[in-house]
Amino acid sequence: MNSNQRPSGRVAARGTSPGTLEHLGFILTSAIVLLLLFSLLRLGLLVYNHELIGDTPAASFVEAFFNGLRFDLRVVVFICAPLILALFSTRLVASRRWQRYWLNFAAGLAIFFGMVELNFYQEFHQRLNGLVFQYIQEDPATVLSMLWHGFPVVRLLLAWAVLSGAAFAIFAWLDRHWKSAGRQPNGQRCDRSVRSWPVRGVTLLLCVLVSVIAARGTLRQGPPLRWGDAFTTESMFANQLGLNGMLSLYAAGKSRLSAERDNVWKPSMPSDQAVAITRDLLLGPNDRLVDSETAAIRRDYQAPVDTRLPIQNVVVILMESFAGHFVGALGSQAGITPNFDRLAQDGLLLRRIFSNGTHTHQGMFATMACFPNLPGFEYLMQTPEGGHQFSGLPQLLSARGYDDLYVYNGDFAWDNQSGFFSNQGMTRFIGRNDYTNPVVSDPTWGVSDQDMFDRAAEELLKQDGSKPFYALLQTLSNHTPYALPDPLPVKPASGHGSLDPHLTAMRYSDWALGQFFEKAKKAPYYKNTLFVVVGDHGFGAEEQLTEMDLYRFHVPLLLIAPGIQERFGSTMDVVGTQVDVVPTIMGRLDGAVRQQCWGRDLLSLAPDDPGFGIIKPSGGDQTVAMVSGDRIVVQPKGMEPRIYNYQLGAQPQSARTETTSADAILLEQMKAFVQTATASLIDNTAGVGGRSPSEGVVGTVREPYE
Repeated sequence: MNSNQRPSGRVAARGTSPGTLEHLGFILTSAIVLLLLFSLLRLGLLVYNHELIGDTPAASFVEAFFNGLRFDLRVVVFICAPLILALFSTRLVASRRWQRYWLNFAAGLAIFFGMVELNFYQEFHQRLNGLVFQYIQEDPATVLSMLWHGFPVVRLLLAWAVLSGAAFAIFAWLDRHWKSAGRQPNGQRCDRSVRSWPVRGVTLLLCVLVSVIAARGTLRQGPPLRWGDAFTTESMFANQLGLNGMLSLYAAGKSRLSAERDNVWKPSMPSDQAVAITRDLLLGPNDRLVDSETAAIRRDYQAPVDTRLPIQNVVVILMESFAGHFVGALGSQAGITPNFDRLAQDGLLLRRIFSNGTHTHQGMFATMACFPNLPGFEYLMQTPEGGHQFSGLPQLLSARGYDDLYVYNGDFAWDNQSGFFSNQGMTRFIGRNDYTNPVVSDPTWGVSDQDMFDRAAEELLKQDGSKPFYALLQTLSNHTPYALPDPLPVKPASGHGSLDPHLTAMRYSDWALGQFFEKAKKAPYYKNTLFVVVGDHGFGAEEQLTEMDLYRFHVPLLLIAPGIQERFGSTMDVVGTQVDVVPTIMGRLDGAVRQQCWGRDLLSLAPDDPGFGIIKPSGGDQTVAMVSGDRIVVQPKGMEPRIYNYQLGAQPQSARTETTSADAILLEQMKAFVQTATASLIDNTAGVGGRSPSEGVVGTVREPYE
């Protein structure tokens, strides 16, 4: 062959194919770029939410970034896996263009999630989790409208495009660099080992071993790196920074979509033992257990005569994002809730009440259906189990012949409210399409709180005075994007950084609440009505109060009724949650009631009973906590419990402590409660059921016990 003659295409391809060392160099440098990218996104999350830093020492964030590298490395291993497996074939090694496309896609996806997480964390104080899937499956038009009007979508997309373009350029440069790294002047490769299967085989084996170790994230025996391994500092913000949003989202999706209910707590004790502990926890001297063989806690309950009130009607007002941390009557100096604070002077304010979850969905079924927020069922109203009958206010008061009314700003299709509450027994619904000439008509959520309360006042006036009624009024303006009138009837909040829009909306909701009560006090039904004002959940503040972030759970519970202060005083510090609302309401009415509420009548407890509450966050997080007195026991699934002392009010604080024997009892009670409630839900035995002993009417017993 002539020395000047070009070699055949196949030989040329082999001569210009990357060698094994060059391919490894490309993999290694690409992995480093991805690690730097994740660190950059973590830094962006830190800077974007800098208000949460507080007095956390810099060393905690250094530790968080180190922890984050371990989690990031797991993701990087999965991203680089196709490049490593390419060592199986010389053609795959040579197909660098497709490898770059894959890296560009993965980097772009990571950047996109990083951009989303900036505001997601600001809103929920959690890395990406199951809430993402929850919003995706909701009405797309509403979700897109919420995102467009509530967040800086254009700026985030521009940042995503710039960073993705930079990643594209970097991977292209790395490709060119490693292609030319071993090239001789005649264009041939110095490293021809790519054609040697033994060399490639050994290299592949070593790469797989290193990848497995890196993906485990730890050299210890037992389970691989878990999310709890990021919780190594006293700062909840720093601990959350140590996680990787893509990993947490993947874990949430895997749990949510599991057909085996992997997101449900598994039994930790014999069922008989769990039921017995739960009964001891919930049943008091005024309860009489019934149907004990078929229902866990079904009982006939009658409050002591001296704890009842001269009331006939019940109005429950569920306030969107009404965080206790910013309520003046609970110690806040921010001046956000002057109307609620004045109302608290006329009623009984319970100061240690917690929402069962951190989403309106849980607030609705916990408050009205009296069922707890459980791992695996936090979106209960949208699951098949949500079609079961519960022991809530609709069942108990409908059985007594009460009329009902549900007034809401938005669309009842959201969260399957119409389906769920219709199935529970409610019949009258007034939503966003039932308003004429509203003050605000928001494209996302509907009308304003002002419109909702005005309509509620009108509808309540129409009620037949000879027949009792119960009503649920639910606000919505204090939810991004905030549906507020222009001009505002209140002064915008200031001095709270990124929380100012939230607090402005909360101040407006408080104003609308005050306007409603001005009208209600003039109505004839007011003198014999129990008003229950409760937050559906709170929202985050500058710091997290305990690992469970109690600012997101602490809500006010205000009871206003004739004679309530004379019998119970103006404040109470017993611990409770939203599942205690229904039994507390029923305890103020005449007659006994058959119910299976997973809470207690907070106004009939023994003086030395500190109360308790079992809570869990939204988003697929399977952590559950039990609050009792000034202690909170936090139990992450599959990990050691954490115990805190906490203090609410004007100077909220918390401190982690050692586990005591009393804490061990709380932990056992919490596990038994969750296990028993879960079994009752799955077996469809959580409803009222049975028949009353005197009248044969489900849900009511008119005669007192012997």
